[in-house]
Amino acid sequence: MITIENIHKSFGALEVLKGIDLHIDKGEVVSIVGPSGAGKTTLLQIIGTLDKPDAGRVVVDGIDTSKLSTRKLSDFRNQHLGFVFQFHQLLPEFTALENIMIPAYIAGVSQKEAKKRAKELLAFMGLSERASHKPNELSGGEKQRVAVARALINNPAVILADEPSGSLDSKNKQELHQLFFDLRDKFGQTFVIVTHDEGLAELTDRTIHLKDGVVVGESAKKEEESVDEVETIVTDGDNLSLV
Repeated sequence: MITIENIHKSFGALEVLKGIDLHIDKGEVVSIVGPSGAGKTTLLQIIGTLDKPDAGRVVVDGIDTSKLSTRKLSDFRNQHLGFVFQFHQLLPEFTALENIMIPAYIAGVSQKEAKKRAKELLAFMGLSERASHKPNELSGGEKQRVAVARALINNPAVILADEPSGSLDSKNKQELHQLFFDLRDKFGQTFVIVTHDEGLAELTDRTIHLKDGVVVGESAKKEEESVDEVETIVTDGDNLSLV
């Protein structure tokens, strides 16, 4: 699914990434952890083609992103990647439904199809009754679930999340974390998550430890520590198709 080969990145005289090699399989939920300044967000931005490495390459879903033009990279991000940030980044003048539809519009999806898809995602998130609400009328947890739905609207190969639960309280954190695993278990969705949240990192299939721009270790979740099955947010979402 994702192959990262010998990634180097410097900002002036500061070398932030010093030769990163990773492989992430389809359907994996992988966390990237490490102290501030380790290069976590820089690596995530390079995987997401928001920044270019000085050396090395990233292959996502069989596509070598280093060979894409600027225009093709923009199309690639829209069609193959979904992004979730610490702060939801919803547009305040649009409703929850409209915010979710925006990436579909950019991809050239018809209004009818984009609206249908966005409503399905809202139902899965348990937010159907909040469709017409603007961001200032939503709770923090609701905003972040809308942001996840927006990331999913174009059926991306991978979701990249940067501190996705960093601004949430404990209850909403747990609900958001469980949502990631619900999406993986039901639809095979791949997640790469940069986080300082030890609880989230312990739940992921694999944790990549970064320090001073290099991978210093990996840890896999032990079978006996796997997350207990819980009910999905709404049972109506069982029929949602991400194909």
